[in-house]
Amino acid sequence: MAVSKKELVLSAMDRKGVERVPAGFWFHFLDDEIHANAYDDPSLEKKVLDGELRYIEESQPDFVKIMTDGFFSYPNPVVQQARTAAELAKVQPLPDDHPFFTRQIAYAQEITRRYGNEIATFYNIFSAATTVKFMQPGTIDESETFLTNLVRADKEAVKAAFAVISADIAKLARRIIEEAGVTGIYLSLQNHTGFGDDRSVYRAVFAPGEQEILRAANAANDYNILHICGYAGHRNELEWYRGYEVKTINWAAVVEGVPLEEGRKVFPEHALLGGFGNLDTDVLYRGSRAEVEAETRRILSAAGRTGVLLGADCTVPRDIDRNRFAWVREAARV
Repeated sequence: MAVSKKELVLSAMDRKGVERVPAGFWFHFLDDEIHANAYDDPSLEKKVLDGELRYIEESQPDFVKIMTDGFFSYPNPVVQQARTAAELAKVQPLPDDHPFFTRQIAYAQEITRRYGNEIATFYNIFSAATTVKFMQPGTIDESETFLTNLVRADKEAVKAAFAVISADIAKLARRIIEEAGVTGIYLSLQNHTGFGDDRSVYRAVFAPGEQEILRAANAANDYNILHICGYAGHRNELEWYRGYEVKTINWAAVVEGVPLEEGRKVFPEHALLGGFGNLDTDVLYRGSRAEVEAETRRILSAAGRTGVLLGADCTVPRDIDRNRFAWVREAARV
C-alpha cells in the first residue's frame, strides 16, 4: 500500500526510515507581507488563500507551510499604539471571539478541508517579539531598535506584556490545530540583535513565551516545526534553542554557515528541515536542473536520509520557477 505524502512527512518528523525524503518550499503572496492588514481588508486574505490553493494544485508539495501574509500583526489596540514599555505592559488578552482567532481559523480551514487528509499542513505563527517588531512602521532594523529600546527601558514591563501576547498566540496555536485541523504550527523566532550574545536577556524576556506557544501546540498535536529565522542575513545562536520541545527544527543553514549535518550535532533529538539557500543568488533559484538535482543529492549525502525534510533557509523568491520544487523531490528519490 502506497504511503501518502502526509504519512511520509510525519514519519520523517518521527525520524523513521522513509522511502523518499520529503521536500517543501514556500513564498509570500503579498507585496508587503509584513505590513499588510487582512483584518481591515478581507480582499488580502482572499488573495493569499487563492495563491495558496493555486500553489498546492500546481506544485503538489509534500507538505505546506500555510502562509499568513496579512495576519502578521496582533490586532490589540494597546499594542498597536504603545510607544513605551509602560504602555505596552497595559495589554490585556483578546476575547475568544476576536478576529485574531476566528478569521485565522476560518482561513486555515479553507485549506485543510481540501487538503488536510492528503498533505501535512503547518500554520505560520510568529513569536511575541517578532510580532511586535512587524507591527512597527519602517524597516526591520528600525523595528529591531524599537524593541531593543523597550527592553532596555523596562525589561520586566516588556516581559509582562510578552506573557499576555504569547498566551494569546499560544491559544491561537492550540485552536488552529484543534478547530481548523492543521497538522501543527511553524513557529518563527530569532535572536534579537540589540542584545548580541547576552543569553540571560533572551532567557528572561523572550524564551518563556516562545516555549509556552510550543507547549500549547504540542498539547494539541506534537508535529510542530520551529523556524530559527535568518531573514535578511540575520545570524542566530542556534544552541539557545537546543532544549525547545518540538519535533522539527528549521534554520538558515546557508546564512548561518551550519549545514544540516553540522546542525544535527546541535539538535541530535530533532528532525531537521532545510538545506537549500533561499536567495535569488542560490542554486535553488538560479541553478540548472542538473545543478539543483546535484545539490539535492549532496545535501542528503552529507546529512543522511533519516530525520530530514528538504527545504530552504526561509521563504524563496515569489517569482521562482515552481518546477524547481519538483526537481528536488525527484532527486530525493534516489
